[in-house]
Amino acid sequence: MDGPGTTVRDTGGADGSVRTEERRGSLRAALAGLTTRGRSFLAAGAAAMVCAYVLGQGDLLRVGVLLAALPLVCVVVLHRTRHRVAASRRLSPVRVPAREEARVHLRLDNVSRLPTSLLMLQDQVPYVLGPRPRFVLERVDPGGRREVSYRVRSDLRGRYPIGPLQLRLTDPFGMVELTRSFSSHDTLTVVPRTEELPPVRLAGEAAGLGEGRHRSPAMAGDDDVIPRGYRHGDDLRRVHWRSTARHGELMVRREEQPQRPRCTVLLDTRRAAWAGSGPESAFEWAVSGAASVAVHLLERGYAVRLLTDAGALVPGPDGGDTDAAAADTAGLILDTLAVVEHSGEPGLARAYEALRGGSGGGGQEGLLVAFLGSLDDEQTVLAGRMRQRAGGAVALLPRGFREPAAQEERERPLREAGWTVLPYTPGEALPDLWRQADRSAGGVPGRTARSGR
Repeated sequence: MDGPGTTVRDTGGADGSVRTEERRGSLRAALAGLTTRGRSFLAAGAAAMVCAYVLGQGDLLRVGVLLAALPLVCVVVLHRTRHRVAASRRLSPVRVPAREEARVHLRLDNVSRLPTSLLMLQDQVPYVLGPRPRFVLERVDPGGRREVSYRVRSDLRGRYPIGPLQLRLTDPFGMVELTRSFSSHDTLTVVPRTEELPPVRLAGEAAGLGEGRHRSPAMAGDDDVIPRGYRHGDDLRRVHWRSTARHGELMVRREEQPQRPRCTVLLDTRRAAWAGSGPESAFEWAVSGAASVAVHLLERGYAVRLLTDAGALVPGPDGGDTDAAAADTAGLILDTLAVVEHSGEPGLARAYEALRGGSGGGGQEGLLVAFLGSLDDEQTVLAGRMRQRAGGAVALLPRGFREPAAQEERERPLREAGWTVLPYTPGEALPDLWRQADRSAGGVPGRTARSGR
């Protein structure tokens, strides 16, 4: 948004950042920028001139003219000051975990042939990131620059706009102050905090999955071979002569193709399933836990997808299966969790449909890790049916009962369905719970786990 009488335009900076040039506005806008002091001088001068006319006092008339002329002269001088400055902003980093700081770097370049007067910069930031930063810049020579920076921090995840930058011009007497806004802004993404998890062996993992992947042959026999064109450097021993004769060019057998183990991280966002709110609530703990598990399994070589009770998959059904796509999956999942909110879904039916349709990792003999809220009898039965769509399943469930017997009774249907159930209290260390999943798969009394193929 532009200031009064301001004309701005965005240009591309040499460093690839967004830059904005600011130029002087109209004289009417300059008159509107009179400060309280300037308006007081103007009113006092007008009153003195009226009194001088009534009383016939020449000296009082000269005083009135001087009082009224001073702010008007400042308006004209400030209006005719040809400031042309370019501003750029850089965030470091653009994605930051909650409760950690990010730094915002501002750069102001004087692209005119005249030095600037006293300038004040003010960047617009949401209140959750801290107070609005203000900087006073003295004279900037032609072709010169000024660089300033400030820090922002948020305890709440989300996406927050930073900017636009405001530039205030003032005269030495404080009679006029003009505020001109640049148009560009940036977005800071505050993602959930993640914890480093220990490597454990989960129920449903294939043998030899410690490195996160296993291999399958690309061909079952000579009739099932899927050849490809010869590439420079291919071993000639892999030339498939039958296909070469058929296509008229060299064709080679494909190498064994690595298969990425799959995992679906299910996050229950139903409003009715969670009690409390704020950074220390159970829901926020679950969001942070889902982020931690997703990042951990991606590092182990899994193809990870995030699934919510609304049936939304991130990344989509066609993404996240290759090494190239997996490199961006963590950022995509974290960006999604940064803005996830409670949903109005009555149950987990849509998530179950996504799993049953095979569009999620759990529908393809993968691992299912679910962060669930409170479940009634109907949703507990549905969660048990979800277990059938996965090779292995781990459910993290908030403790809702003080009596251990009541809590055990609540968890029993899920365990009988094959879930590895990990009850938690908000604020509990997730790495400790993750180790319990490993011990549960090894046969801890009272817990069962069914292995997939």
